[in-house]
Amino acid sequence: MLSWSLFFFIFALIAAVFGFGGIAAASAGIAKILFFVFITLFVVSLLFRLTKKGDEALN
Repeated sequence: MLSWSLFFFIFALIAAVFGFGGIAAASAGIAKILFFVFITLFVVSLLFRLTKKGDEALN
């Protein structure tokens, strides 16, 4: 998912260089959304991983 975010960011930069403002803004928005979704999923998986390790220590 982070690779998709990077793809849309680069696509937005290229579109901005060539003057396609609407496409650049849309791509930047998609990249921003995907980046925050990636960060959220990373934090959630990290928390689940930490709680799972804690459960194994109790057994």
